[in-house]
Order: sequence, then structure tokens, then C-alpha cells
Amino acid sequence: MARYRGPRLRIVRRLCTGTDSLPGLTRKDRRQSGKRMNPPGQHGGARRKESEYAKRLKEKQKLRFNYGVSERQLLRYVRKARRISGSTGQILLQLLEMRLDNTIFRLGMAPTIPAARQLVSHGHILVNGQRVNVASYQCKPGDEITVRQTERSRGLVESNLQYPGLANVPTHLELDKPKMVGKVTGVIEREWVALNIDELLVVEYYSRKA
Repeated sequence: MARYRGPRLRIVRRLCTGTDSLPGLTRKDRRQSGKRMNPPGQHGGARRKESEYAKRLKEKQKLRFNYGVSERQLLRYVRKARRISGSTGQILLQLLEMRLDNTIFRLGMAPTIPAARQLVSHGHILVNGQRVNVASYQCKPGDEITVRQTERSRGLVESNLQYPGLANVPTHLELDKPKMVGKVTGVIEREWVALNIDELLVVEYYSRKA
């Protein structure tokens, strides 16, 4: 299944409850701040009791849509996380968070992950001085992320840095805002993951597939 390209707010309303959101997929509208997000449709406020399978599916979909990965990609990440010693759920989140597109988003260089992916695919981003146009590039501690030295590239990132998607840069990243230089100093810790999700339910969902 390819990446979703339809209305983003519809996905947020379908998958999120209360005041939750998918921070990587779309900005939270100021007019929606503090309001409950009901599912789309005339009877969106009337929720049926969810089965255990539906709960697992919902958490998996939240993860997939927030990070903008396909079903096949997410399954590969789950299989990779299973091969690494440690908590599979936390390792899965770390793998997704350390993607280049998400790293650019968390540095504030793009307002959403889709916008960050566009910066990468259009060649505006350099990693350790080399142009990288693969959004799924796995960032590592020590990587330096810079903006291509062109007027257009720097103009795009400069405007994004004024209104970042998330206010705080996580502790595993450093940002020199005037120079537009980001550094990866470690691996993200669980408490800095902005998405409200139960990763164990995602692991359980894939328990028969991965």
C-alpha cells in the first residue's frame, strides 16, 4: 500500500481521540486547540466499542500515517526491530524517529514530515556534506545535517525555522539556528517521542506477520 495522499485532517479525526493529534502528519489548527476530535461523518460522535484487534489496528495506523511510511515499509521496520536486542516497541519507534525526514522535522527545518520529505527529495539537504535525497536514510550519532548553500534552499528552511511544527528540539539533536546546522548527538529517548501511541499494541498487531 502506497503512502496516503488524501485529506490529512480526515485521518487525524479518524485515528485520534480527545485532543490528540498526529504531529508529524499535520499542524494542529489553532481553532481546534483544546477541542475534541470526532471521527468524520454525520454520526462521528457516536463511537462503537472497539475490539482488541481494532485497537491494535488503530495504533498501527497512527504510527504508519504519522511517519508517512507504507505498510510494507512498516513491516520491514518491525522485522528489523525484532532482530535487535531490547524492547521491540521502543526500538521500532527509534528506527522511525531516526529517519532523515523525521530528524529534519524534529529540528524544526520543516513544519511536517511530508514537508521534510519534500526538502530531502528535492535535494535541499546535506548529510555530512553530501547531498542525500532518500527520506528513509537512517541518521546516526555524529551525523551533521546542513542546508544546501543556495538562496532557494536556505530561504525555504529559514522560513520553516520561524514556525516549527514542534516547539522543542529533542535532547538527541542540536540545532545551530543561525547557521541552519543540525547535529545528531545520540539516539532518541522514549519520552521525547511526540506521538501519543502504545507501541506494544503495534508489536502485537504484527506478531503473526513479522
